[in-house]
Amino acid sequence: MVPVQEGRPQFWGLGGHGPEELFGGMPTPAYIIDENRIADNCRLLASVMEETGCRILLAQKAFSNFDLYPAIGQYLSGTEASGLFEARLGAEEMPGKEVHVFCAAYREEDFEELLEYADHIVFNSPAQLRRFGAMARSAGKSIGLRVNPECSTQEGHAIYDPCAPGSRLGTTRKQWDESMTPELVSLLDGLHFHTLCEQDSDALETTLHAVGKAFGDVLPGMKWLNMGGGHHITRPGYDIPRLERCIRSAREAWGVEVYLEPGEAVALNAGYLVCRVLDIVENSGVRTAIVDASAACHMPDVIEMPYTPPLYGAEGSGEGRHVYRLAGPTCLAGDVIGEYSFGHDLREGELLLFGDMAIYSMCKNNTFNGMPLPDIWKRGADGSLARLAGFGYADFKMRLGNRCR
Repeated sequence: MVPVQEGRPQFWGLGGHGPEELFGGMPTPAYIIDENRIADNCRLLASVMEETGCRILLAQKAFSNFDLYPAIGQYLSGTEASGLFEARLGAEEMPGKEVHVFCAAYREEDFEELLEYADHIVFNSPAQLRRFGAMARSAGKSIGLRVNPECSTQEGHAIYDPCAPGSRLGTTRKQWDESMTPELVSLLDGLHFHTLCEQDSDALETTLHAVGKAFGDVLPGMKWLNMGGGHHITRPGYDIPRLERCIRSAREAWGVEVYLEPGEAVALNAGYLVCRVLDIVENSGVRTAIVDASAACHMPDVIEMPYTPPLYGAEGSGEGRHVYRLAGPTCLAGDVIGEYSFGHDLREGELLLFGDMAIYSMCKNNTFNGMPLPDIWKRGADGSLARLAGFGYADFKMRLGNRCR
């Protein structure tokens, strides 16, 4: 087989070595987190902090493999959480760093415990601020309200657009004017917005203009402005100078401290999912390679977004003899990863490597059909491999009941 020269950024961390050479002895399927790539991303984010004076947090919803938190904590200001469990994880595994929490609606039975872990608490609506704000204030927490500037900068992804019509996320200016009394405003230390998804800084610039237009009279009275996540800062070609101008502009115009909460940018192109071909079937001229990894179970964003994940040594489907559909072994007919063109015929037992699998994978996977969860490995700074977590039948069974007797 002719060696593949793979130059895409999702595979830069391999250093020119092939998957079989690096991972051929591993049980599959397995996730692999690349410690060097995490550090590279964090150093770039730290440089933005240094240049602008902003503070950057890890959004744990995208990447919450806490074994890497000590390394991440060397560079970033803390963690962002979407609820009680993520807040506790951030507080426990990145001690001494900030913990920020935003939830669309907090539960009364969780809130007192949440106050033990959170430093900043952001509410989604005036009603939630009214219900819990005084409790958070008496506990010494910094309080924010998420706003909706009603400025969509993405097309065709309403599921990921917090500014889509009818969105439940954030308070519009109309809602502010109707519900924010002077007493509620006095509880606030900052405003928060999150409108982006895998976007460049031109979208942030557009959004900031809309935020200023809608809430520019409010912001000078705030201590901080949290610009949320969706900033693809570590993607090759991202316009960092424009981002830095946006941050400085906000700080100068409104006198606020600026926070960013990227998730993907921390672990972008820093992980892999390794699997092997189990069988090859053909129907109506379509050749399908069934692998021991599942889109539905192990990379659910492939179906949810949807998108086709990068695969080492292959491209998206095209002309040629060696076109295969890759699919998982579950009973779901739509458990399809994508169609790819190869420079050779696939064979049973062949190892395949998907890139950019650190984000929205391990934190979202599931055991549908009784599918085993892939083990989690770390590729250390010296290239060594260490297993961080292994899973088996007990992990499948324990989620389904009979644990309280």
